[in-house]
Amino acid sequence: MHELSLVASVFEVLEEKAREHGAARVIRVVLKVGVMSGVVPDLLESAFDTYKKETVAETARLEIVVVPAKLRCPDCGGEAVREDTDFSCAGCGSRRVEIVEGRDLVVETIELET
Repeated sequence: MHELSLVASVFEVLEEKAREHGAARVIRVVLKVGVMSGVVPDLLESAFDTYKKETVAETARLEIVVVPAKLRCPDCGGEAVREDTDFSCAGCGSRRVEIVEGRDLVVETIELET
């Protein structure tokens, strides 16, 4: 389960930010998870709940925002969000599209209590 190693990295960020701001605890964490990141949100949430025990984020609430795949077409310059597996340009039909969003895991928000 690579979600546990991802959560370990997230907790490094949480602990660093808590120290930087002199926070007693982390209250809420918002993660943006791209649909093409290879991360399973349910497994990520489970890993988070397991990992947070006896940490600065022990009582933290995790919110996961799923980010759809956003494509850009170099042929016509069009951009589109795709909910399906059709990776062609919605404007011109080109198959030469670039994925510009939907592959990342980003710590969007950390709410701290000082």
